Amino acid sequence: MNDGASSISKPLVGFEENRGHLRRAFERLLRKKLAVVCLGVIILIYLAGILAPWIAPYEYNDQDYLHIRESPTLQHWAGTDMKGRDVLSRVLWGIQNTVVITVVTMVTGGLILGVSLGLISGYFGGKTDSMIMRIGEVFASFPDILLVIILAATLRQRVLEVVYWLEDNTFLDGLVKTGIADYLVVALALVSFSWIGMARLVRGQVLSLKQTQYVDAAVAAGASTPRVLFVHLLPNAIGPIIVTVSMGMGALVGTEIILSWLGLGIQPPRPSLGTMLLEAGSISALRVVPWMLIAPGFVAWSLVLCWNLLGDALSDVLNPHTR
Repeated sequence: MNDGASSISKPLVGFEENRGHLRRAFERLLRKKLAVVCLGVIILIYLAGILAPWIAPYEYNDQDYLHIRESPTLQHWAGTDMKGRDVLSRVLWGIQNTVVITVVTMVTGGLILGVSLGLISGYFGGKTDSMIMRIGEVFASFPDILLVIILAATLRQRVLEVVYWLEDNTFLDGLVKTGIADYLVVALALVSFSWIGMARLVRGQVLSLKQTQYVDAAVAAGASTPRVLFVHLLPNAIGPIIVTVSMGMGALVGTEIILSWLGLGIQPPRPSLGTMLLEAGSISALRVVPWMLIAPGFVAWSLVLCWNLLGDALSDVLNPHTR
């Protein structure tokens, strides 16, 4: 009985050890000044986007005809664009769009879909593994940005038709105005490839972990398959997942901006960082209103840079060989 009890308790010990490793990794992360600065910048920018309806000085489409193409002043801290709209307010609303799209895409595609498929593929193996990986290889055979552009261009009209139908046949009025159709189009396009890398990573971790003694003990003790997957295997693969999420968020921010730049992302009149960069990126605009590029360009650059630097720092602190 004692031997059986000892064996059954091994999964819990492994889980506790994993929690201890994550706690120590977080303490090490706090000692990295650059990582802490990057984390603070990301939190600050995301909070600014979430709170945009309350902290933005103006509505994103308000026009001030007395201050068209005005350089930064106390009234308009980041200046105004060619239609007299406050650049700072539009940047804050653009950040909100980026936050919604990137978080929804990472949660649904990278975490829910990618992690689940990776766990199933690595644990069951055989035909299940082959089918999931072959589907992933089909998606991965296309250049990421090309696949996203194709999907965004082909899905837009169909999604708009569904949203219009909901407006006409239900009590949900103003759906198109909220930009939900744009969110769905961009999120669906990004989710289509964001799960592949995560699924491969988790699959590789599971292939190694499922051979360990504490997994055998859990199975022998009668643990269900979902419990083995999400209680005994997933927590022990959490380190690489965290690093991949951090790196992936930077890539998603850049991809969302590129889609808006190409006219396939958030549609006017709602602002997006990509659209603002496109409007301010021409030679004529740079000569006349260079301040239009500064605020959205700085925010976009900061997000991509900080996510990648944070990912590098997390890779160091979560790597057991660097402890």
